[in-house]
Amino acid sequence: MTTFNRRYHITTFGCQMNKADSERMAGILENMGFEWSEDPNDADLILYNTCTIRDNAEQKVYSYLGRQAKRKHEQPNLTLVVAGCVAQQEGETLLRRVPELDLVMGPQHANRLQDLLEQVFDGNQVVATEPIHIVEDITKPRRDSSVTAWVNVIYGCNERCTYCVVPNVRGIEQSRTPEAIRAEMEKLGQLGYQEVTLLGQNIDAYGRDLPGVTPEGRHQHTLTDLLYYVHDVPGIERIRFATSHPRYFTERLIRACAELPKVCEHFHIPFQSGDNEVLKRMARGYTQEKYRRIIDTIRRYMPDASISADAIVGFPGETEAQFENTLRLVEDIGFDHLNTAAYSPRPSTPASVWENQLSEEIKSDRLQRLNHLVATKAAQRSQRYLGRIEEVLVEDQNPKNPNQIMGRTRGNRLTFFNGNIAELKGQLVKVKITEVRAFSLTGEPVGIQQLIPV
Repeated sequence: MTTFNRRYHITTFGCQMNKADSERMAGILENMGFEWSEDPNDADLILYNTCTIRDNAEQKVYSYLGRQAKRKHEQPNLTLVVAGCVAQQEGETLLRRVPELDLVMGPQHANRLQDLLEQVFDGNQVVATEPIHIVEDITKPRRDSSVTAWVNVIYGCNERCTYCVVPNVRGIEQSRTPEAIRAEMEKLGQLGYQEVTLLGQNIDAYGRDLPGVTPEGRHQHTLTDLLYYVHDVPGIERIRFATSHPRYFTERLIRACAELPKVCEHFHIPFQSGDNEVLKRMARGYTQEKYRRIIDTIRRYMPDASISADAIVGFPGETEAQFENTLRLVEDIGFDHLNTAAYSPRPSTPASVWENQLSEEIKSDRLQRLNHLVATKAAQRSQRYLGRIEEVLVEDQNPKNPNQIMGRTRGNRLTFFNGNIAELKGQLVKVKITEVRAFSLTGEPVGIQQLIPV
C-alpha cells in the first residue's frame, strides 16, 4: 500500500505526554510517506490525539470529529483516527458514536501506528485499546521545536487518585531503560537541541519496575540516578523533568538538582488541595504539611527555584473552610505558576459517582477566587527578576511583535526581548530584565553566549 503524496494533520489535546506521543506518531507517518498539512481540510489522514482529564476537552474532540465525519461522506478516502486517552476510555463505543472512524487507539499503542494503519488500508476498522508492553521508541519523532525536546522516561501510572482517569487510560507504569533514554538524548544533542524535558505521568516513580537494588536496599534505578547518568550528554545544556508526585519526592532528588548544573531550578509538583481531609478523599497519599516541607527543603537548597503546581477546586464534598485551606497554602508558598481547574467528574473514577457533588456555580466562584490569588502571588514572585540578568534559551519569534524573540529562563519564565530569530534561535542569551508581569518578563540582551556549533 503506497501512501505517496498523502497528507496528514494531527490535532493534540491535553498534556505534555500527549504532545510527545503526537511527535512520535508524526514521525511514523512521515516515514510512511505522508506529508504534514497545516489545514486539516487538505489532509487525507486526520488524527486527533485526545485528552480525557476534563470534560470540555472531550466534548471539543466530538465537535471536531463531527465536522470531519461529514467530510468523509464526500471524500471516502479520508482516514479518521482517534488516539490518546478518550480513545482508550471509550474504545468501541466511539465507533458506535462515530461510525466513520477508521482507527481508535489508546496511548500505549502510539508506536504501533504503522501496523495499525496497514490493517486500516487493508479495509478494516480497528480498535487497539488492549494493555500491551510498550514497544521501545525506535521511531524518529517529528519534533515541533528544534530547540527543546520531550523525552519519555516512564509511561503509565500506578496511583489511584479518586478523581483521575489516567491509570485507566495510560496503563501501568513502564520505565524505559537508562541506556535507551541516554541514547535518545545523545541523538538530540547531536541534532543541536539545547534543552530536554524528561517526561512521566508520575516521574518520581521512574525505575521502580526495573530490576536491581543497591546494597542499601533501595531501587538501583531512580529518577535521581537517571539525572546523574544523563547529565553529561554532550550538547544538552538544560534538563527539566515533570510531573512529580509529593508522595515520592525525596531530599536526595532535591540535592541532585542543586548539585547538577544542567538541571534547571524549576519544580512542577502538583498539590491538588491544601486540605488534609480532601487530600485523603483524593487518595493522594500525603498531607499539606508534608507538601510544605518539600517546598521548604527545595528553598533551603535552592532559594531562587521556581515552583509550579496543579490544584483542583470544588472536589466532591469540599467545604468553604477546606477551600480556604487551599487558598492559605497558595498564599503561604507563593507559586511562580499554578495550573488550576474546577473538578470535573470523569467516567469510571470513584469520585464521579459520589453524591456530594458541588454545583457549577460554587466551583466557578472558587476557581475565580483561586485564579485571582494565583495571579497576585505570581506577580509578587516576578518582582525578584527586575534588574537581574537571566540566561534565556531562544525558542521563537514573539507572534504579537515581529521585532521581539522569546524564550525561557532556567526557572521557566517566558521572556521577550528584541532580536533576530534567524541569528539567535537555539542560543543562550544573557538578558537584563526591564519589565516584569505575573507570568512573563521583558528585557534587553546584554551579550550572547555563543555555543560551539554541533
